[in-house]
Amino acid sequence: MAKVAFTPALKTEYERLFNSCIISPKNLSIIEKIDAQLLSNTARYQSVGDPLGIPWFFIAVIHNMEASQNFKAQLHNGDPLTARTVQVPAGRPKKGKPPFTWEESATDALAMRGLGAKTDWSLSGLLYQLEGYNGWGYRLHHTHVLTPYLWSFSNHYTSGKYVADGRWSDTATSKQCGAAVLLRRLAELHQIEFPDQPKPTADSSPLVVSYATTKSSDPTVFKQAEDMQRWLNSFPGIFVKIDGVPGEKTSTAFKQVAGSFLPGDPIS
Repeated sequence: MAKVAFTPALKTEYERLFNSCIISPKNLSIIEKIDAQLLSNTARYQSVGDPLGIPWFFIAVIHNMEASQNFKAQLHNGDPLTARTVQVPAGRPKKGKPPFTWEESATDALAMRGLGAKTDWSLSGLLYQLEGYNGWGYRLHHTHVLTPYLWSFSNHYTSGKYVADGRWSDTATSKQCGAAVLLRRLAELHQIEFPDQPKPTADSSPLVVSYATTKSSDPTVFKQAEDMQRWLNSFPGIFVKIDGVPGEKTSTAFKQVAGSFLPGDPIS
């Protein structure tokens, strides 16, 4: 399949999509459960990623997408470690004899794609590599649908997917959480960060609401809290869940932008 060039326009698109990504509330508990499992295996992902210069969370979300976090399956495509891969890419790893360790397989899967310390691991570069890992079919042949491999379970995806190799359906819906959405929630929880994202500086006066850990019963106040969270998300490197509850993480993000915590925050 043809490869898509990583142009400045594509870089801007990835950043815009990630910064405007809103996680589907109905799927939040599923997403957080997946992320918790990924976090519990951070050390194992780091054991592969650190020597190669690859962020652990890139490997983690690939492992979830390709193998449902099964450490008995190949990172390439989820085939069992007891033999070389059968699905595309077939015949991997080429070196060594099965059964392979998960670490051997993962290292081979990443190396065959030329990924390493020289790869652009900025936020946009990471999303580019994730989309390329699954293939460019959506971007090249179905431009009206953003790939669910990245955006399923968010406001950026509704329906449309490949239901088999080369077989497309406009009405089919992905049941798997997208990789970018998993990363977005990890960023909202302050579990990961992207070093290329600059520290925010305020360029306009924000709408200020009081600190709260529960949803306001006043629709106006609730909408103001959501509007403030959207405003915070407009700054590079700030990722806040838009839920209308201006609690600890929202207050911390507000301090990064405005220099002070929200009124009523007990930490202030």
